[in-house]
Amino acid sequence: METPAAAALPKYYVLKEQILALIEDAVPGTLIPTERALAEQYGTSRTTVRQAIGELVAEGRLDRTQGRGTFVAPPKVTHVRQLTSFTDDAASQGMTASARILDISEVPADTVTAKRLAVEPGAGVHRVERIRLVNGEPLAHETAFLAGELPGLAGNVEVRGSLYSALREDYGIRISEVEDTVETKLAGPEEVRLLDVEMGAPMLLVHRLGLDPDGRPVEWTESVFRGDRFRFVARMHV
Repeated sequence: METPAAAALPKYYVLKEQILALIEDAVPGTLIPTERALAEQYGTSRTTVRQAIGELVAEGRLDRTQGRGTFVAPPKVTHVRQLTSFTDDAASQGMTASARILDISEVPADTVTAKRLAVEPGAGVHRVERIRLVNGEPLAHETAFLAGELPGLAGNVEVRGSLYSALREDYGIRISEVEDTVETKLAGPEEVRLLDVEMGAPMLLVHRLGLDPDGRPVEWTESVFRGDRFRFVARMHV
């Protein structure tokens, strides 16, 4: 018998919880029943089923492929977004991280970047734009701005495969403290093009300020992560 509290919930939400229970122990890639089958199984309309599945796809719990069906999605990539490496965090989960470089160049600092990096507006800073991938799947669009003299940066980043490794190994620069600001946003045309998501899909917007051991700002980065494939874990000692 349905409780008063359950009756007050939207039908699609109740069904969403039922589908989550259905797939709880299913391995990634498992095909779930069709919309028609789910509607019959739970005594509801296909419209309600479609809405429930749509939210689960947006949340990264299900994958939907046109012409093939809907499948249980793989687990989200967890990134401990403090002083740990994107590459190391992926490796700890049995995944392979990589990056596709879109552009590395020197540009004049705009007002915001200049303020964050403690340089004059218009001063030259290095811009590194990349797509971050895990197991070949695009997960984030990242644009980093770096202060200081960094000759040969493009070649060093390509060889090292990691921006932080290049800073440390080739320039003696170590990021010892970071400040991350996380917000939500909806995917626009750029995210659709670069990250293979639908317009309006949920995204995580992360701004990072990286400081060296002397407290000098070294890095100012904007990253847009797929909300259906990514989650952050923050750790601190008190």
